Amino acid sequence: MSDASPSHPTDRALLMDGQMLSVDSLALEVRVSARRSRLGLTVERDGSLVLRVPLACSRERAEAFVRAGRHWLDDKLRLREERQPLHPTRQLVDGEIHRYLGREYRLLFVEEPGAPVRLVAGRLRMDRSAAADPKLARRALADWYTRAGLRWAQGRLQPWAARMDVSEPRVEVRDVGRRWGTHRPGRIALHWATFQLPFHLVDYVIAHELAHARVAGHGPDYWRLLRRAMPECARWKAELDEMGRRVWMGDLAEQ
Repeated sequence: MSDASPSHPTDRALLMDGQMLSVDSLALEVRVSARRSRLGLTVERDGSLVLRVPLACSRERAEAFVRAGRHWLDDKLRLREERQPLHPTRQLVDGEIHRYLGREYRLLFVEEPGAPVRLVAGRLRMDRSAAADPKLARRALADWYTRAGLRWAQGRLQPWAARMDVSEPRVEVRDVGRRWGTHRPGRIALHWATFQLPFHLVDYVIAHELAHARVAGHGPDYWRLLRRAMPECARWKAELDEMGRRVWMGDLAEQ
């Protein structure tokens, strides 16, 4: 959601980047951008609310914008409740199935020196010394997804960056909470859990973050750019919304 009202640099109480703004019962994180001319409101994947504003935006203007969009926001939050994640827990036991780029691989405990987790001959081989402790096993598996995902992702940025005419950023793979990815100037970060998805959905996440190098927020200009680079983006977004609810995000079952 966005507005097109002009900013008022003479207003006294101007918003600052990173501050928290409370409007009625809502808590919103403020993001200030010199590239913006309008206000925008988004519901992030983790349920947090982000208010994107131009420079010299007053608190009064921001509060009025949020209140005007309350019905839109309530609809978005209600839809989010209906699509609550169903992320499974894992026990990390011998024979358990895990996915990498959409394909299934069974976990196999082995007595082998070297890396705690390796993909060999269609099996995810985990050293028993790591497997003995669920927290160590979880860290070892997440580290493997991080390394394998980074190698794969580094070869996928250039085509999408070229289609959107943006510079190829530095890519990181790490835990980014309940988001698939994040964008900051010059770099994107992808969640290690993203690489359980089929590769075309990982491509969608990469392109989704790259588009933010040109357009902040998720307004019409953003989706126009992404659709031009990736005509299937609406279908893949819907597929990610459904399939992503069932991706393992690192949660362990109680022992």
